[in-house]
Amino acid sequence: MISFDSFKMNDDSPIYLQIILHIKRGIVAGSICDGDELPSRRVLSSLLGVNPNTVQKAYRILEEEELVQSRPGAKSYMQLDEAKTERVRSELLENDALYIINSMRQMGISKAEALKLIDRFWEE
Repeated sequence: MISFDSFKMNDDSPIYLQIILHIKRGIVAGSICDGDELPSRRVLSSLLGVNPNTVQKAYRILEEEELVQSRPGAKSYMQLDEAKTERVRSELLENDALYIINSMRQMGISKAEALKLIDRFWEE
């Protein structure tokens, strides 16, 4: 069963997107694998203290992205392969990199300064 013990809600984005991001980061980290069972919508909504429709929306999007297999009245499972895992990894890396790059540009940081920062923090 996929764990949500480390899930931390924030006010930065809608909760359903935070649920999706938690699952996708788990896929990339290798802590969520093909065939892993997701908590039921009711269990997860109770655990997180959110409306069941919020969890339903997150699961529906994951199903549309073909990362989750669900059947009415049955449990939902991760449906992953190497190509899907790489697609999720690329998506997350690109989104995070673009966010950081845009933030640096807004602060007036040059590419050279940004690369120095990356070099400095890469080794820590």
